[in-house]
Amino acid sequence: MNLAAALRAAWRSLSANLLRSMLTMLGIIIGVAAVITMVAVGRGATERVQAQMKGLGSNILLVVPGSLSAAGVRLGAQTRSRFTDEDADAVAREVPEVQVAAPSARTTAQAVAQGANWNTTIFGTTNDYLDVREWPLAAGRLFEPAEQQGSAKVAWLGQTAAQELFGDDDPLGQTVRVRGVPFTVVGLLSAKGQNSVGQDQDDIVVVPMSTFRNRIWNAGGNVRRIWAIHIKVQADADMARAEESIRELLRQRLKVPGGGDDTFSIRNLSEVLQAQEASSRVMTWLLAAVAGVSLLVGGIGIMNIMLVSVTERTREIGLRMAVGARGRDILAQFLIEAVTLSVVGGAIGLVLGAAATAAVAHFAGWSVRLDAATVLLAVGFSGVVGVFFGYYPARRAARLLPIQALRYE
Repeated sequence: MNLAAALRAAWRSLSANLLRSMLTMLGIIIGVAAVITMVAVGRGATERVQAQMKGLGSNILLVVPGSLSAAGVRLGAQTRSRFTDEDADAVAREVPEVQVAAPSARTTAQAVAQGANWNTTIFGTTNDYLDVREWPLAAGRLFEPAEQQGSAKVAWLGQTAAQELFGDDDPLGQTVRVRGVPFTVVGLLSAKGQNSVGQDQDDIVVVPMSTFRNRIWNAGGNVRRIWAIHIKVQADADMARAEESIRELLRQRLKVPGGGDDTFSIRNLSEVLQAQEASSRVMTWLLAAVAGVSLLVGGIGIMNIMLVSVTERTREIGLRMAVGARGRDILAQFLIEAVTLSVVGGAIGLVLGAAATAAVAHFAGWSVRLDAATVLLAVGFSGVVGVFFGYYPARRAARLLPIQALRYE
């Protein structure tokens, strides 16, 4: 029997019991659809984390104040700020591994422009912050040295803040009022997207550090306090060594006693996001493995039905052998039937999986990624399941003795 004849015979046999064939394929259909959907959602999550890592920048360290203790109770991170501009300058100057360091401070406030108002993040920093974050200006210019030293009323806008305040109008040269202070927009930041906790990084108004301190914080006087230090380490430098050098320098500057706890913390943001990416990847394959159990269950269902089919068609097998069919012809026919069930079920599962993936992306708003490798993996595995679980029933049919098969009732 050639392949074409075997395929025709298998198709006739399956279509004769269409409902039973569909029920047999159900496990394969569900398994393939589940694997495709889970892997697509998981890969989408991994790519989202990778995009956040790219948006964050490379080799980034964030130094934030430590915690206070009151009545023996620690109040949590960032409950006090002891940093000053001089600390940021010292880090950039005295730690060889550091490429650039930028002081920063932030708060939230209502921004008003052209009759529109928008509650946004007000961020104080220096031009170096754009180098640290690898965040170029889409339009406009950097802050001038005189503006940074003299608390000038100038600002950069993030894409979201610019859209909410000015719509499609060009924000450059326009005025934005924050807490009653008019700021002239001199720069528009390029789009950055969401960070690792889902916050919109483009919803921001950036002003010079001195301006933030004297006009937003209203610190006045000679107080040069800041809230945090953003640090970019050189590409070829050892991050662990850079972190330790920064810690030693800041402990000296903040006069932390020997053996005492740090009054600040250093966070390696790249490592945090890399850990999230690894966790997302592990969860993707874990979910795919759980979904793959459905394929195995479907394979067991195929083997069960094929064994029943062999029993029901014993006389047919005996008759075919009596007229010259060889054992390998019988083996091929039943094996092709099993594989056909698996592959057709896999194709239907592929369609359902693609539809489920699109539905998740549309209704849940999640990032998904369905690629050819995922499709080939799921459908190919379903074919392997058909061969694996269909071989035993096919072999059992092929080893029947013609005389015993003809006498079977």
